[in-house]
Amino acid sequence: MSGSSYTLPPLEWVRAFEATARLGSFTAAAQETGLTQPAVSQRIANLEKHLGAQLFIRQPRTIALTVEGETWLPHVQRALSGLSDSSEMLFASGRSRLTLSASQSVIAMWLAPRMSKLCDATNAEFSIQSYTLGGQEATTDNTVQIRYGAGDWSHDYQIPLFKEQLAPVCAPHLVAAGWEQLPRIGCTGPRPDWDHYAERFGIPLTPIPQIRMDTMNGAVAAARAGQGVALASLPLCASELTDGSLVQLGGDIYDHNETYWLVATRSAIGRRQWQALCDVLTAP
Repeated sequence: MSGSSYTLPPLEWVRAFEATARLGSFTAAAQETGLTQPAVSQRIANLEKHLGAQLFIRQPRTIALTVEGETWLPHVQRALSGLSDSSEMLFASGRSRLTLSASQSVIAMWLAPRMSKLCDATNAEFSIQSYTLGGQEATTDNTVQIRYGAGDWSHDYQIPLFKEQLAPVCAPHLVAAGWEQLPRIGCTGPRPDWDHYAERFGIPLTPIPQIRMDTMNGAVAAARAGQGVALASLPLCASELTDGSLVQLGGDIYDHNETYWLVATRSAIGRRQWQALCDVLTAP
């Protein structure tokens, strides 16, 4: 710092402090940083001596941050994050392979049409993993995920793909029959279903679905094949509505407060590739 005799502590000491504070253990910090437990402990002791303050309360089997350590931690994390981001933006080429996890419907209806743009924008190869919406989702920190919900995730990066809107759709040749009398196609999952739609707009309760799919992709495919009316995600079936293979029915659109979110940790993707991913996947 200009005009000051204060010298910053070595970065390796600061990194040892941040890892230990975040993980709550010298041993865990040693595993993450590739050091031995005594080496981590020594670096933190050196840091405390340099700062003239105790950062941890050491007990036989546990450690806890002191008031000084707890106060300093967020400043350290912001500084390290900024250093990492700027280094990546200026010097890193990014990961050559990215793993992306999503529901089968998102893969078929949102990702597949955008894959060539994704590869070009990120300069990476993609490994795509599918899961059933509402079932077991991938939780690994090394996987970029597309999850359905209200956005209350704890990931470093997160952004909604689109605003979720639901409306009845069917094949064009069924429109003349009067859609209220057509068979219903249900879709299992966290979205509102036909009974929610009827309650929201004050219309008579619709018939019990004769067909129920476990994916939005399946429900839309059945509607496109003329099997009845599906309560579909308008963003996901936008291409079918544009090419005329599906027709939106009625004027009532259900605006849902949950949608698909793109989420990731810093260990899964760098900031530059994350921004490129967002640019492609959030475009209509």
